[in-house]
Amino acid sequence: MAAKPKRAAIEAAIDDDEDDEEALADKPKSIFSLKMIIIAAASVAVLGGGATAFFVFGDHKEPKLAAVAGKPAAFFDVPEVLVNLSTSGGERTQYLKVKIVLELPDATIQPQIQATMPRVMDAFQTYLRELRPADLDGSAGLYRLKEELTRRINVAVAPGRINAVLFKEIVVQ
Repeated sequence: MAAKPKRAAIEAAIDDDEDDEEALADKPKSIFSLKMIIIAAASVAVLGGGATAFFVFGDHKEPKLAAVAGKPAAFFDVPEVLVNLSTSGGERTQYLKVKIVLELPDATIQPQIQATMPRVMDAFQTYLRELRPADLDGSAGLYRLKEELTRRINVAVAPGRINAVLFKEIVVQ
């Protein structure tokens, strides 16, 4: 008889343990989500405080233009370029007329660019003749054209270097 009450007590204890495990299993989920909310709120507060401190106490001096202003850029006019654009099959021929100015870091490079002008014009002509009218659509097309011409000029006048290609006039006809 003593075995039966012990067995009943053991089964009751096991049932109680299972109930406790279920209760504990539910509790960490709520604690976990509460911890995540607290961590997220603390992260937002820290990042917001850091950003606020940067904007309030950060070094907001104007960019140092004194170095750039002390050495004014020089400009060099390139002869006007007129090329026919690449078309496919039966499309009518379209032409591109471009007037370009080169921005030089200083005037000492100007003689070097003048001496290599045939090479520069050749680079312009060969590149521009391969363009399609769709390549020049929108500001993105003109930006790509400007970057590519800058790169090609820098290759042609190496070891000299230009700062930028500036468009005076662009006509697609």
